Amino acid sequence: MSAAPHTRRAGIVSVLLAASLALVPPTTAHADGIRAKQWALEAMHTQEAWQTTKGKGVTVAVLDTGVEDDHPDLVGNVLEGKDMVGFGAGRGDRAWARHGTAMAGIIAGHGHGYANGDGVMGIAPEARILPVRVILEDGDSARGKARNTRGNALAEGIRWAADHGADVINLSLGDDSKSAHPEPAEDEAVQYALKKGVSVIASAGNGGEKGDHISYPAAYPGVIAATAVDRYGTRASFSTRRWYATVAAPGDDVVIADPDHKYYEGWGTSAAAAFVSGAVALVKAAHPDLTPAQIKKLLEDTARDAPVGGRDDSRGYGFVDPAAALKAAARLDPEGLKSATYGDRYFGSGPDAPRTEDDTADWAAPLAGGVGGVLLVAAVVLWRGRRERYEEF
Repeated sequence: MSAAPHTRRAGIVSVLLAASLALVPPTTAHADGIRAKQWALEAMHTQEAWQTTKGKGVTVAVLDTGVEDDHPDLVGNVLEGKDMVGFGAGRGDRAWARHGTAMAGIIAGHGHGYANGDGVMGIAPEARILPVRVILEDGDSARGKARNTRGNALAEGIRWAADHGADVINLSLGDDSKSAHPEPAEDEAVQYALKKGVSVIASAGNGGEKGDHISYPAAYPGVIAATAVDRYGTRASFSTRRWYATVAAPGDDVVIADPDHKYYEGWGTSAAAAFVSGAVALVKAAHPDLTPAQIKKLLEDTARDAPVGGRDDSRGYGFVDPAAALKAAARLDPEGLKSATYGDRYFGSGPDAPRTEDDTADWAAPLAGGVGGVLLVAAVVLWRGRRERYEEF
């Protein structure tokens, strides 16, 4: 099916966007052909990482639009969560849980069917998902009620997740509008989670072609901010370039699961954040005593294809590599480290590295099939370039 052209709108329950997810037209395929299109699995060396762990025992809180717990690729992996919004669409409505379900599938999808050969496989397929609804889908008719009010849903959701068993918090959302600014309650909630040993991952923003505005919560101290690259390892043009970039992950042509039990492909830094969240879940499963600061440093130190000079605002320290991080983690001792802050740079624009064309990554030989990067899985009418397209596999 396809969606009629539509101008992309800003945020829901405030200006928060599920980090924008755009769905682009994939070639027709059946569920059993989805796995071949998940290029991110090979790029992230998941087979090697899975020799150590698949994420068992770790809980990833997905703060989003909700998660469809009976999706065949997620059934059994979704815990009872919390609705911090309290209004809008509900289970069974089209404008509910699309973006959140897509993110959950990237993180902890386990596939289905014969020998689990069908459907979406996540980076940490044995991890559990704790859904926390903090935003509305773009198509939710109740969005008008949330206009001009940020509310405390996100801050409360972060604290709730940290208090209810989350080991990792995925924030595939953000406000990167021109008026975006830090919210003390959200910042404090993030620091609360970090102090409790919970890693926080957020999408860097999709403003790469619209001014690279700072995105929150990605810019809060201690957050692991994910930027997006394509299957060739090149920075995606839409991916925001800012000082807070930590690592890059797949964010273009990413296959996503939908509550309608069909599959779509899309793009956006939301997907990148979900992939990084899955990588962190693997590290936490194998090394549960490592602090959020240690895990962030691990990802930075073991990222592949680092930019010239070690890092830049486009891809952070390079492409996330959970297999390499697991190996390096085995040599670490847990420490009472605290997350580093940005000091005077935190509330400013931050230094921008010289913008140069990103080199093609070594691993980036064209991989078979194409998957889509996701952000708002239908929560945000997908569009790219001059027109929007939203089609099913």
